[in-house]
This record gives sequence, C-alpha cells and structure tokens, in this order.
Amino acid sequence: MQSGLISILIPFKNTELFLKDCLDSILKQTYTHWEAILIDDASTDSSLEIVSQYKKKDTRIKVFANNGQGIIPALQTAYKNCNGQFITRMDSDDIMLPQRLKKMMDSLVISGEGHLAVGQVKYFSDRGISNGYERYEAWLNRLTSSGTNYKEIYKECVVPSPCWMVFRSDFEQCGGFNSNRYPEDYDLTFRFYQNGLKIVPCNEILHLWRDYDNRTSRTSEHYAQNYFLDIKLHYFLKLDYNPDRPLVIWGAGFKGKSIAKGLLEKDVDFVWLCDNPKKIGKKIYDQPLHHFSRISSISQPQSIITVANEDEQKKIISFFNELGHVMSMDYFFFC
Repeated sequence: MQSGLISILIPFKNTELFLKDCLDSILKQTYTHWEAILIDDASTDSSLEIVSQYKKKDTRIKVFANNGQGIIPALQTAYKNCNGQFITRMDSDDIMLPQRLKKMMDSLVISGEGHLAVGQVKYFSDRGISNGYERYEAWLNRLTSSGTNYKEIYKECVVPSPCWMVFRSDFEQCGGFNSNRYPEDYDLTFRFYQNGLKIVPCNEILHLWRDYDNRTSRTSEHYAQNYFLDIKLHYFLKLDYNPDRPLVIWGAGFKGKSIAKGLLEKDVDFVWLCDNPKKIGKKIYDQPLHHFSRISSISQPQSIITVANEDEQKKIISFFNELGHVMSMDYFFFC
C-alpha cells in the first residue's frame, strides 16, 4: 500500500492535562510515516513545555507559535508549515485509536482523489456523557457508516473536526483554512460538500472525543447558536436554494425567528408556517404566520425546518412523504 506522508495539524492552548494522552496516541499509530505540526496559541500553562519535550524525543513532532490569535490563524500557521500528501486534523485534548491514520489513508488511496475519509467517534468524560452528546454521537456515526453525511448537513456539523483526512490537492481545491468564517469546522465541511468530495463510509470508531467544561466548543463565542444558524443560512442560499421556487419556513421558535430575520435582511421572500394556535394568524417581523397545511397549496416549495422536537420531525417527514417531497431537495432540517 502507498506510504505517503500524513500531516497532522494540532492547534493547542492550555491543554496541559490532556496533551500527553493526545501525543502518546499519535506515537502509537500503526502507520508511522507522519508529521505532527503543533501550533501554540499563546498557552499560559505548561502545554508548550510538554510539547517541546516530545519534540526532543521524536523529530516527527514540530512546534510553531501561532502567527495570529485563535484557532483559524493557528490552523493556517500549521498548514503553512506542513509537507504531507495527506492532511488531517487533531484536537490536543483528544485521543486517536492506533489504526486511525492507516485506516483513513488506505481509504483515500483505494478511493482516489475527490474523496474525504472520515471515522466514527466516541465521546468520553470523567463525569459521564450527557444524553445530548450520546444522541449526537449516534447520529453522526449512523451517517458515517453509510457515507451519507451530507444528507443532513444543515442539522449540525456532519464531519467531526478532529477525525477526517483528505488529499492535499483536494484540500487546497476546497480553500483549505483560508476562510475566516466560524465555526471553522462547519465551514470547512460545507466547502467539502460544495466541491463535491465524496465521503468514504467507515464502520470503525477511530477517534475518542473528550468532553469537559473548558472545552473550546463550550466556552468560545464562535460556537454559539447564532454562528451555526448564520453559516447554515449562508451556505443554503449559496448551494441549495432555488430562487425560482417558493421558500417556506417551518417553526416560529428561536431558530425559526433567527432564520426569518436573516432572510429578511437578505431580501429573500418566504412563507412562514407553524402549528402553534397562539401564533397562527399573528405577525412576527411583520410577516404573517400560517397553519402548516398551507403548504399543500404552494407549488413546488422548498422548506427549511426549524422544529427541533424529534417526534414532530417524524410527523413532518411523514407529511412530506405524502406530498412526494424529497429530503435534501425539497426540504432541509436546520436542527
């Protein structure tokens, strides 16, 4: 099997408690032709000292200071200093299983350029995992097992940020880390989708995803709900919206209101539906709300669903099936 160099890009900031586990998991990889490019994002704990010790023991580990501030400049700095034919990410607080690099590289070599290798993930935490994370893990792994991740791309990020691999040429075709849009992992996933990279299915857990209170996705403003809604709407209008078809919003909660407001700011017309009797017939942002049955009288609509309740989503899917509407073509779940 081909033995190309894999570049593992790892930003880090104040993860002294977890860095040894992370780096040890890389050193235990069954595939050994790799380089780990670690970028210090102004750590104030002993993280840099820990990484420097590993660097002295293994020349495959390289350390640089962030050219800017934050994770996007750190990733840009990492990519500028890497040399691999294959590009992958890693979070400094996570653990990769021993077969991860080989499994992903083999998948890409067999499939060829134009493909994206992903792996299943498992959350772990000293305090246990919440039901929400358990459901997200199961949902993500279900998509990954069949390679149908893009089908539900507007729900949440469908490619785990620290568990993908791609040919360098394809990565550059997608714009690499040049975008400054947050959340950066979701933005990159949309660009993989935009450029038509096919996802290689995977039935193995390759990555252990650590959860704890100070995790960046929990503490940074860049991972707040409004950023996710903004990026979903941005790429929907760019990639899947058909301006020749009527646009419909389902739901008038926080997410429905946010999407409606975003569309109004972009001068995009829409019909607003809900099933709340207290809201039907009223106006929000000067836009009337109609009963969901109104959709039966709309010719060839595209629908954005902002209803989060899973039981209600099942009812909506059943309703669309009766109408002959197709997911990811006629309707898109935004939550």
